[in-house]
Amino acid sequence: MKNNSLSYVYLLLVHAVIALVIFVAPFLSKIYAVIIPVVGVLIVHRNKNKNNEVLYVSAYLVGAEVFLRMTGGNFNNEYIKFLVAFFMVMGMIYSNFSKNSFAYGFFILLLIPSIVITSTVANFDTDIRKTLVFNLSGPICLALCSIYMFKRKILFSNLQNIVLAMGFPILTTTIYLFLYNPNVKDVITGTQSNFETSGGFGPNQVSTILGLGMFIFFTQLILFSKSKRESILNGILLIFISFRAVVTFSRGGVITSLGMIICLLFLLYYFSNAKGKSKFIIVFTVIGLMAAGIWTYTSLQTHGLLEKRYANQDARGRVKKDRLGGREAIINADIKVFLDNPVMGVGAGMGKQARRESLGIEVASHNEITRMLSEHGLFGIFGLIILFLTPFIIYINNIQHLYFLSFYVFWLLTINHAAMRIAAPAFVYALSLLTVVVKIPEKEKDTLD
Repeated sequence: MKNNSLSYVYLLLVHAVIALVIFVAPFLSKIYAVIIPVVGVLIVHRNKNKNNEVLYVSAYLVGAEVFLRMTGGNFNNEYIKFLVAFFMVMGMIYSNFSKNSFAYGFFILLLIPSIVITSTVANFDTDIRKTLVFNLSGPICLALCSIYMFKRKILFSNLQNIVLAMGFPILTTTIYLFLYNPNVKDVITGTQSNFETSGGFGPNQVSTILGLGMFIFFTQLILFSKSKRESILNGILLIFISFRAVVTFSRGGVITSLGMIICLLFLLYYFSNAKGKSKFIIVFTVIGLMAAGIWTYTSLQTHGLLEKRYANQDARGRVKKDRLGGREAIINADIKVFLDNPVMGVGAGMGKQARRESLGIEVASHNEITRMLSEHGLFGIFGLIILFLTPFIIYINNIQHLYFLSFYVFWLLTINHAAMRIAAPAFVYALSLLTVVVKIPEKEKDTLD
């Protein structure tokens, strides 16, 4: 137990050093981006994926994506999605996949009509390959992750290690943000999302990944802290990440994290015995005090602008007409495009041009649901039905998966405010499809349904 504790602390320190080194020498970010998949391939190949090594490598890549993008390490915007998809295929080659995952193969087939439409209607000024990759890399990554993870048996302790593999590079991201902007007071001047507190990168995506980090270290705090020292350490990490998430002034990731935590606490309480339920008073008290402390400190640091941001007010306290930062107009435009093209949609990636007619400007959708409707039409509806219902069908016989609701909520809320710009919603969605057990019988250890 002591060795495990030391390993955990050691890994935290290593990832703190990575943040410092890349902050001092940014060019090392690209080397870091190459090392991760190279080492990952070696690990998976050496072990023949006997212990689902592809999940650990993919989880780490997902956690590192925003950090690599903000430091210039990504070779292109879809780099991590491509790598995650590659490792999922690699995992299928070594470890096969469930024959019952055909629903997600069908989901991929549902994307094909929109590709055909785009190829025929796109004008000469449109880079078809770039357009298709930008809009379909997320759904295809999700489908491949889902095919690999569909009802794959895994111990809950191993699932936590996979989740923690996402958490380490998220800690690196958080420390880098502190180094990039150590004094929040100097850069908070309004209630809009803040690029300075987000490392010069998109606040929406930074908030999303930090919100995921909040959930990860919350689980470490309440479920996997083996001593008071570890509890204090995990509590500090949770507070640190939460503070940096809140000061991005992008609400989506923070609200999503709160939703994930509430879902986890609900399931823990529901499945606890009377003695366990009595301990929740302490848990709720500690959580409440931490939340109040973070909010109060952040409010002081932002001169009260934090409350105005979450009350949808500007710096002068006037209520904004638009509650979603312009997303309502995009959603309405997508719905209009769908109603005009209900069967086939306008083609993958063509929604951006179609919105120009309604909004006067070309703008990418932040909502994956309405994008699927406008660009894929009826095929998009069928695809969404598969995505919405399949996890719950599996969960009926998978109640030991305590993170199921949290993972599902992360995917659902994230695609509504940040679409699938990063790989996190695709990968985390697929984690909800795992069959989580306390102990796997020896005879069934290597079998799939």
